[in-house]
Amino acid sequence: VLIYGRIKEVNNMKTISKIQLLSKIGKILSKITYICCIVGFFLCVAGIISTIIGAETITIGGVTIESILETEADVNVNTLYVMLVAGIIICIGEAVLARFAENYFKKELKDGTPFTLSGAKSMMRLGILTMCIPVVVEILIEIAYIIMKNVLTGVGEVNVDMNISFGIGIMFIVTSLICRYGAEQLGNKDTNN
Repeated sequence: VLIYGRIKEVNNMKTISKIQLLSKIGKILSKITYICCIVGFFLCVAGIISTIIGAETITIGGVTIESILETEADVNVNTLYVMLVAGIIICIGEAVLARFAENYFKKELKDGTPFTLSGAKSMMRLGILTMCIPVVVEILIEIAYIIMKNVLTGVGEVNVDMNISFGIGIMFIVTSLICRYGAEQLGNKDTNN
C-alpha cells in the first residue's frame, strides 16, 4: 500500500510538471502574440500615414506607388485604407485576448495547479472573451467599412473571417468546468473567486 501510494504520488508529480510546462509555453506564446499585435498595430498606422503621404508623390522608376498598387496588387488606395483600418482593429482585439491569456497562465504558474476556483473562473472568462472579442472585431470592421465606403470612392470588398476562435472559446469553457470540478474535489477553495 505504501509503495502504491508513492508510485501514485510520483505519477501525479509528472502530470503536474507537464501541465506547468504547457502553462509556461502558453505564457510565452501569449506574450509573443501580444507583442506581434502591438507591432502589427503600429505597422498598420505607419502604412496609413505613408500611403497618405506618399501614394501619389513617391515614384519608383517613373511610376507612383498608387499605380503599382492598382496594377500589381489589384487594390486601389481607398481599399488599402480600409484593409489597414481592419488590421488595426484586429490587432487591438487580439492584443486584448493575448493579454488575458497571459494573465491566466501567470496565475496558473503562480498557483502551481490549474485546479483552483479562481483559476477556473479566469479560464471561463478567457473562453467567453475568445468567443466574443472576434465578434466585436468583425462588427467594428463592418462599421468602419460602411463609414469609409460612404466617405471614400471606389472602396472594394474587405472580408474578415474569425470563426476559428469560437471553437477555441468552447474548449476553454469546457476545460474551465473540468478545472472547477477538480478544485472542488481537491478542496482548493481559494479566496480569490
